[in-house]
Amino acid sequence: VNEAALMAARVGRRFVTMEEFEEAKDKVMMGVERRSMVLTPEQKEMTAYHEAGHAVVGMKLPKCDPVYKATIIPRGQALGMVVSLPEMDKLNYHKDEAKQKIAMTMAGKAAEILKWGEEHVSNGPAGDIMQASAIARAMVMRWGMSDKVGNIDYSEAHEGYQGNTGGFSVSTKTKELIEEEVRELIDAGYKEARRILMENQEDWERLAQGLLEYETLTGEEIRKVMSGEAIHGD
Repeated sequence: VNEAALMAARVGRRFVTMEEFEEAKDKVMMGVERRSMVLTPEQKEMTAYHEAGHAVVGMKLPKCDPVYKATIIPRGQALGMVVSLPEMDKLNYHKDEAKQKIAMTMAGKAAEILKWGEEHVSNGPAGDIMQASAIARAMVMRWGMSDKVGNIDYSEAHEGYQGNTGGFSVSTKTKELIEEEVRELIDAGYKEARRILMENQEDWERLAQGLLEYETLTGEEIRKVMSGEAIHGD
């Protein structure tokens, strides 16, 4: 609210409108827009297909939070992003939901490889890989969601992954098993994302082109673009 009030004051408004609230929410959640950053047409195109990949997979998977907004305007450290928001406060995570979240997270890399091939993938998915790894490690090491590792809390090892937890050391065999399970979860998520993008190539293509044209799209606008409808009344 304070950020929205500052934005309204900067443009000389006497009242704070929904426009300022939306801008403030985006700034707080997504970071400050960096319109001064110049992207080459190639970088912009890769960002559009990458983010469209996240959005399409997120919208096709029922347990993912609804997609709130997609943008290819650089914000914070990111060249673009897709933001999903839960419809209500989230108090717990379920196994199928966590798997689908990993798939949505890996969809950016899957999109780049499908569009340009293995050798032309960028370092853009670095943040996605960190996020997917964090979810998969939590599933295996804290939430008891791996049958092979079992219902053992390796939370200290999860936080720092130093190989020591609760006063006893984690064996090499257990560490290898944990990493094998983490890798399997991430690989399965990547394969699921790739499958969804291949089955919905037209939607993905339309959305990427829509992002290149409009730069930022809301969830409702994304749905319209994917179904071939006009947005903004044009």
